[in-house]
Amino acid sequence: MQLDYHILDVFTEQRFSGNPLAVVLDAQDLNTAAMQSIAREFNLSETVFVTPAENAMHSARIRIFTPERELPFAGHPTVGTAILLAELRSPSVNGERDAIIALEETIGNVRVGVRSRAGSVSFAEFDAPKLPEVAGNPPPTDRLATLLGLLPREIGFENHKPMLIAAGPSFLHVPVANQEALSRVRINLAEWSQIVSPLECVGVYLYTRQCVHTTSSFHARMFAPEAGVMEDPATGSAAAGFAAAAFAFDEYPDGTHRRIVEQGYEMGRPSHIALTLVVKSGRLAVVRIGGHAVRVAQGKLNV
Repeated sequence: MQLDYHILDVFTEQRFSGNPLAVVLDAQDLNTAAMQSIAREFNLSETVFVTPAENAMHSARIRIFTPERELPFAGHPTVGTAILLAELRSPSVNGERDAIIALEETIGNVRVGVRSRAGSVSFAEFDAPKLPEVAGNPPPTDRLATLLGLLPREIGFENHKPMLIAAGPSFLHVPVANQEALSRVRINLAEWSQIVSPLECVGVYLYTRQCVHTTSSFHARMFAPEAGVMEDPATGSAAAGFAAAAFAFDEYPDGTHRRIVEQGYEMGRPSHIALTLVVKSGRLAVVRIGGHAVRVAQGKLNV
């Protein structure tokens, strides 16, 4: 049996940057073990398997795998798959395409708006299916410093402190004093097994306010070795969770607040995630994740 697949670079407008994604189409005849094996073969942060939607009004059902495990939801697979399906299935009028792609994911249904214009790279945006919430207590600062290869005084900045946050998948969010310190992070895997594994989170998301570009608001890195992802170039689900930290510490007033999170620079894979927070009556009401994606390759998968 042969299945069509596509490779996209997500959260970027340039090929060979951003976060690579494999999307396997018409995968309904594959079982879970086969999907996991294929994801391990691609060895990208995530691989998506597209199957027919259970609801005829929806675009597709998708399952998302890292090289080591299945995820109920992830940001760059949602953006990349929606853009791919829109480009393959939705008509273009005078070089323009506006589509709503309804994806059935394990976490629930996610509606993604896709916009394409002639001469530009497609952009997709969706509301996080679950609002972020605190998922537990973070480890002590001195243990985090040992985990990251930093000094304790380099953990945190301004009023930002570590938080364990879930927006579907959970991540340990750790503010780092500056970009120079963030570039020096080296994960101590022995410490990871002692202090991160018991938290049952996907990974550790590090961020600082110092950025490469003046148009960005935060600079981030994300590590998830137990998921088979030593470092991720761009992490939409972690950015969705980060919205809770940004809201808690930066005290956004009512209204819509759009921020750009840059990631992947230390890996040579520059990525930009559009993070939008909508605050109503002093509460975080909507978290929106957006980004571009560009197709890089396609082929046949022998299974």
